[in-house]
Amino acid sequence: MSKRDEFRDKVQEFQEQKIEDQELADLTALIEKTAGPAKGRVGVFAVVLETGDSVSLDPDGRYPMQSVYKFPISMVVLRQVEEGKLKLDQKVRVEKEEYVRKGMRSPLRDKNPNGADVTVQELIRLSIVESDGSASDALMRLAGGAAAIQEYLTGINVGEVIVANPEKEIGQDWETQYRNWATPEGAASLLRALYEKRGISDQHQKLLLKFMTESVPGAKRLRGMLPPGTAVAHKTGTSGTNPAGVTAATNDIGIITLPNGNHLAIAVFVSDSPADETTRESVIAGIAKAAWDTWSK
Repeated sequence: MSKRDEFRDKVQEFQEQKIEDQELADLTALIEKTAGPAKGRVGVFAVVLETGDSVSLDPDGRYPMQSVYKFPISMVVLRQVEEGKLKLDQKVRVEKEEYVRKGMRSPLRDKNPNGADVTVQELIRLSIVESDGSASDALMRLAGGAAAIQEYLTGINVGEVIVANPEKEIGQDWETQYRNWATPEGAASLLRALYEKRGISDQHQKLLLKFMTESVPGAKRLRGMLPPGTAVAHKTGTSGTNPAGVTAATNDIGIITLPNGNHLAIAVFVSDSPADETTRESVIAGIAKAAWDTWSK
């Protein structure tokens, strides 16, 4: 290669990098603008898993996960299946005393008021697809409690994701939810761990991604403004609203398949927001759409 060709290639590389840097700066500015109507704390971390290109907003802030934490709990249980400690078709007794209170989401409780015998796989499906708090608490019990979950996360090099209490306890007072937190970057690292099959087999990764893709809640969040048919494997989290009109958590994290076949891991947390649900969900959808538009080019 001649010196002229080398110079031309270096100029082209510099120009492409300059364009890429400007696109990320524009995306960051758009995310900040989109977050504004929430009038609360908004945390974002989005990364293209194949390239490492990323953008963030308050990536180190601590945000209450609410039902987002059902995702790592399910990963721990699937790992224990792989270790032979549990079986997917194993039936587990869930007593009515274990159910989360009325007002918290639990199809398991609603359909079986006197308790139920449920397979491990069905508990995982209920927890991820239906965001069932009673099913999640049964899984947490099977997993060995909060300490076992944290040990698993440490083992797969995921930090800044803290599971401390079962759903039943989270539903008893306002403050407990804040002890079960994640940073946006920590949540994105958990998504990467799933994608890279860290601490989970190929078979069980596919099962969990299937359930996350079938998730019932949150249709107007990450997937809300994306083209119909876009593959979005995600887990939502939602708190109640206190008497002051503040909602502690409106969240969605997931892996979005881009048109070029790359995968976008994105975590969006909206916390302590006085805005209504439509606005909070639109913030999440708008941020996901902005990232999609940037990395779909």
